[in-house]
Amino acid sequence: MNICQQIVNIIESQLSKIISLKTEKIKKEDDSFVSKGDLLIQEIVFKFCKETLPNHTLISEEFAPFEHSNWDEKGSYVVLDPIDGTENFVSGLREWGVGISVYTAGKHKESCIYLPELNEVAITGLPLQRFESRIHGLSSSLTKKDLEQLPEGFEYRIIGCSMYNMLNAVKGSYARFENVKGVSCWDVLPGLNLALEHGVKAYVDGEQYQGQILFPTKKYKILLEAN
Repeated sequence: MNICQQIVNIIESQLSKIISLKTEKIKKEDDSFVSKGDLLIQEIVFKFCKETLPNHTLISEEFAPFEHSNWDEKGSYVVLDPIDGTENFVSGLREWGVGISVYTAGKHKESCIYLPELNEVAITGLPLQRFESRIHGLSSSLTKKDLEQLPEGFEYRIIGCSMYNMLNAVKGSYARFENVKGVSCWDVLPGLNLALEHGVKAYVDGEQYQGQILFPTKKYKILLEAN
């Protein structure tokens, strides 16, 4: 059984406890929320990785900022977003997800997007049902002015969860998903690597993505094109 599947199984076994923590949230300095659900999932994954992948460094949203960290492109890392879409999670919405990417000696080994309350999971090496769509997914970071400039002729969706959006693009449920404002590595690495596996065009900062690890040193603009 691969690493991501094992982590998904552990999270699933504690899902009722995680969901019970939706109302216990803390506002961070950037005005976003972290919930005790985020912290519990991070604790679960950290414990598992410490026991199973002792030579890997854990990069997690809730460990940020990483101002004094040294990054090695040939290093071994587990990149985690414990709850992507925390605003959705603490608001009682089900569109939130867990993102995991494992890199060993600089090479991508496996990634996972897990949407617990939607009962959806995508893991490296496992098949996905594919769809055709005319929907364009948009990031929730867009302003009113940005929205007013969108071209006519498309169906648009704004959900507020990168894992949900990118998985939809990987499946073809979105024809396209783009974030033009920039997001962190943990928001996008699982979706980018699953896109490569399933033949979906993936771009980072305008360049075709090649499977390389991204570090929490900047924000990345991404584009997935399924159709």
